[in-house]
Amino acid sequence: MKKNYIPTIDVSSLINNNFNSKKALLALKKIEKASVEVGFFQIIGHGIKKKDIKDIAGVGHNFFRSSVSNKMKLAPKKWNKLNNNTYRGYFPNDVNGKEGLDIGDLKVTKKYASNLKNQYIEYLNLKKSLSNKSIKILNNYYDKIFDLGESLFKSIIKIYNLDIKTSKIVFKRQKTLSTLRFNFYPHQSKPVEISRQDGVALGCETHVDSGVFTILYQDKKGGLQVQNRNDKIWYDVPYNKNALIVNTGLALEFLSKGKFKATNHRVLWNKTKRMSIPFFFEPSYDFRMNQYFFTKKPKTKNGIFFEKFLNKSLKKFIEYQR
Repeated sequence: MKKNYIPTIDVSSLINNNFNSKKALLALKKIEKASVEVGFFQIIGHGIKKKDIKDIAGVGHNFFRSSVSNKMKLAPKKWNKLNNNTYRGYFPNDVNGKEGLDIGDLKVTKKYASNLKNQYIEYLNLKKSLSNKSIKILNNYYDKIFDLGESLFKSIIKIYNLDIKTSKIVFKRQKTLSTLRFNFYPHQSKPVEISRQDGVALGCETHVDSGVFTILYQDKKGGLQVQNRNDKIWYDVPYNKNALIVNTGLALEFLSKGKFKATNHRVLWNKTKRMSIPFFFEPSYDFRMNQYFFTKKPKTKNGIFFEKFLNKSLKKFIEYQR
């Protein structure tokens, strides 16, 4: 197994949107290289405290340890006919070998979602299953991880020597389809898939992500693997208590005309419990996706709406067949 295939990058110089220092320019070059060649990298100096990560992991563990009836209070209509939500919420582990909880922007109110009437912008009443303390932790983490996503996207814009303010065209809080997800892998009795390539048993199928970036916390169990695009060999993403994992998705691949490609990844079948917390950083539902965004005069009035782009991408995931 090749060591250090997944590079580690210090992004502390980019957090305050100061992209012109020598340290920042070096970080930008490393992000570009890692995104183009690997599609995955780990970041340190990301500004999210260890306590924040410990607290958000605690929220996930407490939720998945709670009763089935408590978890089902947040389940979409497919699994709980008393609920109206269809996209956000809890899905049970008989769907695809793992339990999950999908949370959108916590700034979305019931009134806002009702007036907007968008299939992906849903109000999820977390108070039905979670304590006020847990909801406060969720709000804090979501705000910080969203800001981190913006800093990373502005880094891509800066790589193209463009105005970082154009980030606001793509990402508008309450309108973005960004998702904070908790994945809990129980004692899996059998793998969800046997890799056709190398016969390895998997706990999560081989796939690419839909958004611009995914920013991931994985626990000490590890298990995440990344495929080298050239030789098709799989490499482990090592656990690093100081780092978050970042990978590029289909939306960034589309916007960059294929420069920053989405990369295949998977999770090994693990007979012990495992949890990961990905944040899928995704554009506003009404952002028009086109391949001229990273130009001096980006076209913003033509292209496919991200909502439609996402809809097409999600069809490959069993848990979203609702």
